[in-house]
Amino acid sequence: MSLQKYLTSKTFFTQAAIAFGIIIGLMLLLLQYIKFSTNHGEEITVPSVAKLTVEQAEEKLDAADLEYVLLDTTDYNPDYPKFSVVKQDPLAGAKVKSGRKIYIKINSSGFTAVRIPNLIEQTLRQAEPSLKSIGLEVGEITYKPYIGKDMVLEMSQNGKELKPGDKVLKSSKIDLVVGDGKVGFEEEIDTTATPQD
Repeated sequence: MSLQKYLTSKTFFTQAAIAFGIIIGLMLLLLQYIKFSTNHGEEITVPSVAKLTVEQAEEKLDAADLEYVLLDTTDYNPDYPKFSVVKQDPLAGAKVKSGRKIYIKINSSGFTAVRIPNLIEQTLRQAEPSLKSIGLEVGEITYKPYIGKDMVLEMSQNGKELKPGDKVLKSSKIDLVVGDGKVGFEEEIDTTATPQD
């Protein structure tokens, strides 16, 4: 049988129909597999694990068919218990597929100590960002007579004078004594002078 006759024969069309049917069947099976393997249409609401220990967070996420990845600890946050979850990603309430990894960060055990920078004879405008950059806050500001206006003269914490290099805990408030830009001169009176007639 010649090729031309074969391509127009009933046998060719039957075999082509069978091959087409097999291809369609395989495609449908593949789509079903993809749908099954990706849990198409099934979403899980991410639970909140804030303030839980790592063990408690693991149990809660396991129950929701989710995994977790522990990232590094964050700076101490007094609003959260020590070694509890401070941050999670995705956030609580997000919709995800089962088996999704939830990234969590843990609260450290306490504030770390930092060294007081040398703020003496710096202006208040310079001192505030210097303190904030290392996690400290400006506390009470007291003014006293000094020619340099807003120039830092003394640093203290809870009444104790601080020197550059002293260690304090992060988030501490540092009280500052600054100049008011005025110098109090007392006029001296010459008591030896005699009044003129």
